[in-house]
Amino acid sequence: MNRSNGDAVDRSIMLGSDFLQLNVGDAPIGGLADWLARRLRLAISDGRLPVGSRLPATRVLAGELGVSRGVVTEAYRRLIDDGHVAGRGRGGTVVVAAPVSAPAARGPQETVDPPSMSALFVAAPGADIYDALRAAPSRVDLSPGMPDLAAFPRTAWLRAERTVVGGLAPSDFGYGDPRGTPALRHAVANWLARNRGILVDPGEVIIVAGTAQAFGLLAQVLRDDGIHEVAVEDPGSLGARQHLNHWRLEAPPIPVDADGIRVEALRAQGAAAVLLTPAHQFPTGVVLGGERRRDLMRWAGTEGGLIIEDDYDAEHRYDRPPVPALRSMLAEHVCYAGSVSKLLAPALRVGWLLAPPKYRDALVDAKRFADLGNAVLPQLVLAELMESGHMERQLRFLRSRHRRRRDAMIDAIETHMPGAVVHGAAAGLHLMITFASEFADVDLAAASLARGVKVQPLSWHSQRPTRPGLVLGYAARTPTEIAEGIATIGDALRRLS
Repeated sequence: MNRSNGDAVDRSIMLGSDFLQLNVGDAPIGGLADWLARRLRLAISDGRLPVGSRLPATRVLAGELGVSRGVVTEAYRRLIDDGHVAGRGRGGTVVVAAPVSAPAARGPQETVDPPSMSALFVAAPGADIYDALRAAPSRVDLSPGMPDLAAFPRTAWLRAERTVVGGLAPSDFGYGDPRGTPALRHAVANWLARNRGILVDPGEVIIVAGTAQAFGLLAQVLRDDGIHEVAVEDPGSLGARQHLNHWRLEAPPIPVDADGIRVEALRAQGAAAVLLTPAHQFPTGVVLGGERRRDLMRWAGTEGGLIIEDDYDAEHRYDRPPVPALRSMLAEHVCYAGSVSKLLAPALRVGWLLAPPKYRDALVDAKRFADLGNAVLPQLVLAELMESGHMERQLRFLRSRHRRRRDAMIDAIETHMPGAVVHGAAAGLHLMITFASEFADVDLAAASLARGVKVQPLSWHSQRPTRPGLVLGYAARTPTEIAEGIATIGDALRRLS
């Protein structure tokens, strides 16, 4: 089996931690503890680790960085000696004081019937295509975009819910702030600082009903600002493109290669804004390369372009260091959208949106008139989970589980479709596979569904002609189901060929 260049890394190696975007490759030889202590001290100083926040357990952080536990213990000891952190026994290691050079705390900123199954892959996908595909019966659903719903932390959620509801005053059951509850906005700001390297004041966070609503709100505001085109990656998410088109925005395609979106093509196209998935491009899985990032920053900072960053599954990485969010580097030109749909469940309909000051008030107005704000109680429960450290524990659990399922899918592809090229294996919840032979990938998707296996054809996500391929989700299926599904697709492929 062939494999794209980005997937050649040993899948058993963890190269860094999402916590503070730590990458052990940045450390000098022989100076790991000193390097780690300096990085932690800087994070306390600049506010990414505020007073009261808890550091990861030494065993956990050592495992993520691939260093000895003694290195982490020594770094923590130095911070304890400096008086910046303190050990609290079962409560962990907690930040108790910032260095005297720490910046002052920032105040809030101003803030129809679905088509028949036989017609599913015949016509171009319509607005209801995902509803129709979800409704299609199947033995094995390998559709991308679905997390492991069986792993939803029911016990922790119920515990947090009891804690939250037991402490609410009668007035807390009234209408909430359309921007979201202060508790969740604070928790999201802390989560983004710890896990995505983004420094943001809670007052800048807008809680939305998932990334889909974030796109809808942005589309309305941008159209009112005179922007009628938002360029998109090609191949890129069909769903995102549909949302933009629904709000009467054109979505011209910009080609993606092994380094991500081609910025020179973006310039030539002339759109004022672009929607990107830079940390894990959908569906190819490539990471936006360093030179491309710098060129994109020039396009935005110097030429006035606006970037919409969809950080849809950046936490789910297995064989590569963490990738910084674009929002952490050029906040004034990036609208950032994220959610818990891929970490907990899409059913929660909770996400967040960060926007430059130019658009923030208009987005809050759009959110207010859309629904008066997300439901308050789920926000408070989620805030409790995020601040208690449970979300990080859930992420570590899912990474191990997803890695096994990804490996099972790759092994099955090697066995049953040896000519397929696998893309995007280092991160995410899906794989993309492409084929050298000439056939219509919608025919392969239809033949697979007729045999009880649900997949998405690559052509759904492409506006320009491309090699035939499939986009396959693995997070929601067991290794046994994955092996069965891939074997079925392989049989359909041989008959089609």
